[in-house]
Amino acid sequence: MTATVSLPLTHRDAAVRVARRRAALHWVAVHSLAIAAALFFVLPFVFVFLTSVMTDRQAITSDLWPHSWQWGNFVKVWQTDGFLSWWRNTLLYAGLGTVLTVVSSLPVAYALAKFRFRGRNLALMAVISMMMLPPQVIIIPMYLFWAKQLHLTGSLWPLIIPMAFGDAFSIFLLRQFLLTVPKEYVEAARIDGCGEFRTLLKVVVPMTRPAIAAVALFQFFYCWNDYFGPQIYASDNQDAWTLSYGLASFKASHHTNWNLTMAATLLVMAPVIVLFFFAQKAFIEGVTLTGVKG
Repeated sequence: MTATVSLPLTHRDAAVRVARRRAALHWVAVHSLAIAAALFFVLPFVFVFLTSVMTDRQAITSDLWPHSWQWGNFVKVWQTDGFLSWWRNTLLYAGLGTVLTVVSSLPVAYALAKFRFRGRNLALMAVISMMMLPPQVIIIPMYLFWAKQLHLTGSLWPLIIPMAFGDAFSIFLLRQFLLTVPKEYVEAARIDGCGEFRTLLKVVVPMTRPAIAAVALFQFFYCWNDYFGPQIYASDNQDAWTLSYGLASFKASHHTNWNLTMAATLLVMAPVIVLFFFAQKAFIEGVTLTGVKG
């Protein structure tokens, strides 16, 4: 019989094996942390969903898995008096508010980024100062203005109309992105005879779609989740309630029915989750690129 001779490993082979082992351990460690982080964020949603399809009696116990799947809980919540109008009001508030914010903030951001005029830095400082000003500071005079002068309390218009005059955070975010747009494109459009408004629409807007998407999503999420504004201006008129404020009332009236409360919470969160799932690429790209240049 021929004896098998094992050759000793060279230093290079040993180094390759060590490198592969380290790479494998690094892969396992990184993916383990990613899985743990994903579970940390996903498990609360799983708990809410499982509770939402339980019976009233099981929802107040420590059982985590439904004995019977009560899909009718979502139907009960949807058929609650006022829930459909809360949805309609929230869509109006979030949709119209987002459009008005983008349309009004983009020209201001374009002027601050591409125009050279006296007082530009002072105007930018004013925008940044508005970002730091809490809404609670001016809520009393603003409420008196909308209630005594315009008589619009009991509706969502005191929250929607101001968005037609720009938003400080949206202006600042768009301005940061517009600084990354090469000035040669704007100057070329001006040389070709385009006015400033046409240059903004035909040249700048197509190049700033990621930033516009990020601003639109930020504003939509803010309006959808806003509780403070509807509580101040629309609390005395149930027909003007939004989902965030209506959900608090629903929870108060069903404080022992945790399954219905969780079902209502899921119905409120679902549109935001779905929207972010489909728009996350544009959202992340816009947020990343807006901080490139200051």
